[in-house]
Amino acid sequence: MGKSLIQQKRGKGGPRYRAPSFNYKGKIGYGSIENSLSNAKILELIHSAGHSAPLMEVEYNNGNSVLLPAPEGVREGDSIEVGNHTEEALSKPGTILPLKDIPEGASIYNIESNPGDGGKFVRCSGLSAKIVTKGEDGIVILLPSSKKKTFNPECRATLGIIGGSGRTEKPFLKAGTRYFAMTAKNKVWPKVSGTSMNSVNHPFGGRSSHAKGIPTQSSRSAPPGRKVGKIAPKRTGRKKR
Repeated sequence: MGKSLIQQKRGKGGPRYRAPSFNYKGKIGYGSIENSLSNAKILELIHSAGHSAPLMEVEYNNGNSVLLPAPEGVREGDSIEVGNHTEEALSKPGTILPLKDIPEGASIYNIESNPGDGGKFVRCSGLSAKIVTKGEDGIVILLPSSKKKTFNPECRATLGIIGGSGRTEKPFLKAGTRYFAMTAKNKVWPKVSGTSMNSVNHPFGGRSSHAKGIPTQSSRSAPPGRKVGKIAPKRTGRKKR
């Protein structure tokens, strides 16, 4: 009898495929909208295993504290402007403002998808987005993926560039270093290709050859365990020039 495929085991669920969020420092977010007209202070810069960027613990004037991605150029004890769009505030990294109060061309990150959700876009280390235009339909922002998206003017964002840039440029060098990095987020690693498995573990498995004598496509209605490879592709192979 054949073995279950990794996608079948993942779908069944289990601790091997769950993120260890109990080890993370907390959830990132601006907090309630009542914090929009106050100042804040950076209490601590934090390393969290569940986030690629450094985090900062921020305390508002009303006593509420939240976790946010830390921008480049800040340190513990610095003050952050919240809702204040003076020239001095617009020049400081970490200032939190609605998109309607941020000038065009400014670098921003941790952008809310809907007002009050705490931030959904541009949250990884070293990233930033830019405001392209402001119109009646909303505010158009150029995302790091080079795509443009329109946002509600009341959505909040943070000025600056997220810290930790260049993280992906440093090579792991050793398999042990990569192993511990994957273990921190409970990632399944290393990934073994189906053609390298035994025939009992995968439809493409077997030691006779890596070039199998069966199609690498499967239909949309194929049963679990057979639904592998290219699933209902429109076309396969190289395009003719």
